[in-house]
Amino acid sequence: MLPTLDPEQLAERRAQLPLRPFPMLYFGWAHLCLLTATLTLALDPLGVAGFFYHPRMLAVVHLVTLGWISSSILGALYLVLPMAFRAPLAKSRFDGWIFWLFVIGGLGMISHFWIDAPSGMIWSAGTAVLGLILAAFRFLPALIRSPVPLAVKIHLWFAFANILLAGLLGMAVGLNKFFPFLPGGPLSGVLAHAHLAILGWATLVVMAAGYRLIPMLLPAAVPVGRGLWVSAVLMETGTLILATSLLIAPSWVVVGAVISAAGIGAFGYQLAWMRRHPKPAPAARRVPDLGVLQVLMAIGYLGLAAVLGLTMVFADPGPWVLRAAMAYGVCLLLGFLSQLVVGVSSRIVPWAAYLWGFGDSGFQETPPSPHNLPPRSLQWVTFLAWISGIPAVGLGLTFDAIGLLRAGGGLLSLGVVAGGLQLVQILRRSESFWTAKR
Repeated sequence: MLPTLDPEQLAERRAQLPLRPFPMLYFGWAHLCLLTATLTLALDPLGVAGFFYHPRMLAVVHLVTLGWISSSILGALYLVLPMAFRAPLAKSRFDGWIFWLFVIGGLGMISHFWIDAPSGMIWSAGTAVLGLILAAFRFLPALIRSPVPLAVKIHLWFAFANILLAGLLGMAVGLNKFFPFLPGGPLSGVLAHAHLAILGWATLVVMAAGYRLIPMLLPAAVPVGRGLWVSAVLMETGTLILATSLLIAPSWVVVGAVISAAGIGAFGYQLAWMRRHPKPAPAARRVPDLGVLQVLMAIGYLGLAAVLGLTMVFADPGPWVLRAAMAYGVCLLLGFLSQLVVGVSSRIVPWAAYLWGFGDSGFQETPPSPHNLPPRSLQWVTFLAWISGIPAVGLGLTFDAIGLLRAGGGLLSLGVVAGGLQLVQILRRSESFWTAKR
């Protein structure tokens, strides 16, 4: 039994904990979106295959990018800021508004892509962008108060600026279908929007969170120093040059791609530094640590995507470029970002459940280790389904192999369901422990 806290101390300690229930609401919505996307691949692969710029594929891509990746990012920020950035979030009436604006806007965008109704997509995008604007005002002030180095925090500030630019550009692309005004060809705005969202938003968030979370996951020393600025500056500069050049100056695409790849390399250098400076692992940590393995594999897919992107930029154009573009997209969206969400959430949700339970006990009882909360069988199913499903989807889309695409979609669907059940079981196991204590 730990020392009893007086009411003031108790309130102060509880104010440091991650908020409930919004992280799990975002994660629940994210799982529903990704399951819809993977089931579409499994049940209707012919409707998705082929050249990527068609309504059904755009709907599936936004189920992954907006529904799964961005929803997971917003949910994770409720956990990561207080747990890793030491920036607690006070309760706010805006939390509900942010969630519903983002969900309603995202659902509207996806459904209007599905039925090929660009006018509905525009107002839906505006709703989602409004939710993201409120999210920026919600999270960034807390980030200012965080004691972590400015070089780490600047990644998140750049990320929010980029996602707002990406949202506005996406709306402009929709308007351009009715009143052509954007420079470049029909795909220029689409590709610029995609790279602002994927590299400028999701990848920069991953870098910022990675500098704080990956040392906790490995475990390893926390990187410090001016070198942390390099990935932020290079990624932001490269992303802006790449997006702008795709719109108005194609000759600069090479410059933007090289600088962005250098930013990824700078992040990889810091990861290698962490691996060279390990710390003792907790005795309760399971071996192998499947969450960490998925994080490391996701980073490997990021490196592969960088190689594919540079190859497409420098090599002579030809029919192979369309196939390489499919592989590039799968590596970025599924292999890197989507798989990273799975690996990280399998570690931060148990920690959050541990802290919530500790707070509910009045900080009187030490909870069981968060390493023991995830069901091991579901961890293995999730892990194996993802590592086999991603290459199957990638090869299926790249080579129009419908059987592989169907199998990959089925495997990923299994992984999504197992991952969702895993999060539910983590919360139930934590709650059961405290119910038994009472």
